[in-house]
Amino acid sequence: MVKILLFGRLAELETEPSFSIELTDSIRTAGDVRRFLSEQNHTLGKALSEPQNLMALNQKIISDDAPISEEDELAFLPPVTGG
Repeated sequence: MVKILLFGRLAELETEPSFSIELTDSIRTAGDVRRFLSEQNHTLGKALSEPQNLMALNQKIISDDAPISEEDELAFLPPVTGG
């Protein structure tokens, strides 16, 4: 199982900000996870497709082609502003 974490406004688009998904033959990279989540929740999918959102695998920023494996933690991070 891969633990998925959603932060900021992305967390508001899903019923739970933290959940797990099973890896399959079609889910092997971070981009595959993004596509899977987009298919499950179209509103979240639209937000995840925005280029300013980042992904972090085990607390390291990655790109869509990063491989994932069991027990990984994949976080989706929207831009942050502060004042």
